[in-house]
Amino acid sequence: MIVGRRETWTGRLLLVLLMAITLLPFVSLFVTALHPSGSYPPGLDWPAELHWGNFAEAFQAAHMGELLKSSTLIVVGVVPVSLLIATLAGFAIGHLRMAGRQAVFLIFVLGLTLPFEGIITPLYYQVRDMGLLNTRWAIILPLIGLFMPFSVFWMRAHFVNMPAELSESARIDGANVWQLFWRVHVPLAMPALSSLAILLFLWTWNQFLLAIVLVDDPLKRTMSGALGAFQGQWGTDIPLLCAGSLLILAPTLVIFLVFQRRFVTALLQGSLKG
Repeated sequence: MIVGRRETWTGRLLLVLLMAITLLPFVSLFVTALHPSGSYPPGLDWPAELHWGNFAEAFQAAHMGELLKSSTLIVVGVVPVSLLIATLAGFAIGHLRMAGRQAVFLIFVLGLTLPFEGIITPLYYQVRDMGLLNTRWAIILPLIGLFMPFSVFWMRAHFVNMPAELSESARIDGANVWQLFWRVHVPLAMPALSSLAILLFLWTWNQFLLAIVLVDDPLKRTMSGALGAFQGQWGTDIPLLCAGSLLILAPTLVIFLVFQRRFVTALLQGSLKG
C-alpha cells in the first residue's frame, strides 16, 4: 500500500514538473509582453508598470486584421481539399485492398521523411515557374502536397480496421463503391476526419517557412508571418514581438481547448491502429 502511494505521488509530481516546464515559455512571453516597447527585459523580471497597450499596438503594427483574413483563406483552401483527397486515398489503400496498395502506401510513408526545409529550394523554383510566387496559392498548393503523406497515413489507419462484413452487407443491399464510401464509411470516419482537420488547421495556421520564402507581400502570408513586422533596421522590439506571438497563438489555443477531448482521443486511437 505504501509503495503504491509513493508511486502515485511520484507520478503526480512528475506530471506537475512537466506541466511547469511546458508553461514556462508561455509565462515568459506574457511577462515580457508587458514591458515597455523597445526595452530588453531580463528574463522573467516582472515590470514595474504593466503595458497592456502592447497587445493593441502589436495588432496594429503587424496588420493582424488583414493577416487574419489571409490565414483564414489559406486554411479554407488547404484543409477541405486535403481532407477529401486523404479520405479517398485512405479508403482505397486501407479498405478496398486495391492492387499495388502496399507500394503506393510505401510512397506515402517515405513522404513522411521529407522535411519542409529540405525541399524549400526546389519548391521555390517550381512555384516560380508556375507563376504563383507572391500569391496565396504559393502556400496553399505546396501545403496540400506536403500534408498529404501524413493525412493519407492517418485515414488509412482508420479504414484498414473497418470490418469487411460492413462493406459486404452494403453490397448485398445494392450499394456500389461510391455509395459504400459516402453513405457507409465516411459517416463512420467522422472522428478521424475531425481530428485530422484540427491537426491540419493548426499546422496551416502556424506555417511560417513557406509564407516567408514564397510570399513577399506580408499581407498575403499566414498569421505567423506577422512576426517579421517587429524587426527593424536596428534590431527587434522584444515586448511587441512577444505580444504578437501571444496574439498569433490565441486562435490555435482556443481551437485546442474547445476540441481537446476529441483531439486526444483521436491521437490515442491513431497510435493503436495500424
